Amino acid sequence: MTTLTHAVGDSATMVARQLRHMVRYPSMTLLLAGMPIFFLLLFVYVFGGAMDFGANGAAAGRAAYLDYVAPGIMLIAVASAAQGTAISVAMDMTEGIVARFRTMDIARVSVLTGHVVGSLVQAMVSVALVTAVALLIGFRPGAGPAEWPAIVGLMALVSFALTWLSVALGLVSTTVETASNLPMPLVFLPFLGSGFVPTETLPAGLRWFAEYQPFTPITETLRGLLMGTEIGDSATAAVAWCAGIALVSYLWARRLYNRDPAA
Repeated sequence: MTTLTHAVGDSATMVARQLRHMVRYPSMTLLLAGMPIFFLLLFVYVFGGAMDFGANGAAAGRAAYLDYVAPGIMLIAVASAAQGTAISVAMDMTEGIVARFRTMDIARVSVLTGHVVGSLVQAMVSVALVTAVALLIGFRPGAGPAEWPAIVGLMALVSFALTWLSVALGLVSTTVETASNLPMPLVFLPFLGSGFVPTETLPAGLRWFAEYQPFTPITETLRGLLMGTEIGDSATAAVAWCAGIALVSYLWARRLYNRDPAA
């Protein structure tokens, strides 16, 4: 058996392990999707009627705001799933299972690969649940056959980047509680971008931060693909941010995982 075949086989085993955890404990997936769904309903039904996104009163404003806010909520769902990854990694590290894996003839890359692929599946399930609720309450995307593959690809790319970042945060955490708190800023960054209001409506200092943080071009790209509107150069910035975050996070996570456990 070649080294590559050995690594692929072990990675498949670790992915299956993570998927079994999802099936046995579906409450985690539902919990991670629950907060974005709560935000969706809160912002649409509590604040949506007051938003000046429609021309024919509160009902029109609420419907138009739903179309505007849905992409930001989808990104919060991805960030929430990434938070669950950090917790899962920290549990494996603190409960000793990784130490046991180190003594076995298992490809080292397979353990992290299992967490990453499992998290990608969990994130896509969370996004699907949020999208289903949005459609039920009136979300009507204008994406066509050409846009939907790009939408799925973008969500997978964002999830891949945030997952590797969360893996690193889980590895650097000394307790599960710390791992649950470190990724929290990822959940709130869409609020400080164009996820809920246009950036030009923000105060000057906050507007500068909103325009140059990674979630704003990602949100604008996702919104443009979903609604069939112009994207401009947002797609290039979104892909660049995701690639950069994924690369740096992967190198960081690999360094943390390969360090001497006794150090």
